[in-house]
Amino acid sequence: MASRPSRRAKAEKKTTNKMGFSKIFSFLVPKNGLFFDLFAEDTENLVEQAREFNKLFTTADKAEQLTIIRKVKELENVGDEITHRIFLELSSNFITPFDREDIHELATCIDDIADYIQGTASRIELYNVEEFSKTMELLSEVLLKQVIEVDAAVKDMRNMRNAGRVREAIVRINSLENHADDLFDEAIARLFADEVPALELIKTKEVLSNLETATDKCEDVANVLESILVKNS
Repeated sequence: MASRPSRRAKAEKKTTNKMGFSKIFSFLVPKNGLFFDLFAEDTENLVEQAREFNKLFTTADKAEQLTIIRKVKELENVGDEITHRIFLELSSNFITPFDREDIHELATCIDDIADYIQGTASRIELYNVEEFSKTMELLSEVLLKQVIEVDAAVKDMRNMRNAGRVREAIVRINSLENHADDLFDEAIARLFADEVPALELIKTKEVLSNLETATDKCEDVANVLESILVKNS
């Protein structure tokens, strides 16, 4: 007749099982807030890109403009790499800080902002835009303010006790987007009222449209953050 395992043997087996589960759990859970770290890296890069882009409208030196445009493109490439890393982690981690689709959507929306910033800079180079309107400068300033709010809000998502601060940032992002809409509408109205030559009208409208769309993409980020807050409240 087989002897029953002693209490000590049972305890040791239980401890071993716990250790095995802990190893599995630690493998599945993202280490050290990995997703939050990646998002923080992404939004910090976005702020740097928006700052560089803003400089474009404050210099008349063509060589300096081209240097800025190259830098904006480099930072967009950095953002693409970070987005790719987020997606890789999303595919390999079983447990995430919030819904997988929200992580994917947030990363995509942040990447969209960077794409439109870079796309606007590229069009300025491609169309050989010689002069920048005051509205272009104002829209780039609004965009920079939005991106700074995006950076702060995304970083505050690390701790849900900061939900109030995130919501305040969301309100500011939306308010800035409304201001951008007003600036865009007024600028387009002036373009047609002043009977600007067709080629210049097309160039200017294209740059303004891309700038305004970039501000819309910031609002998309705010909407994703709001959705995450609602789901986790």
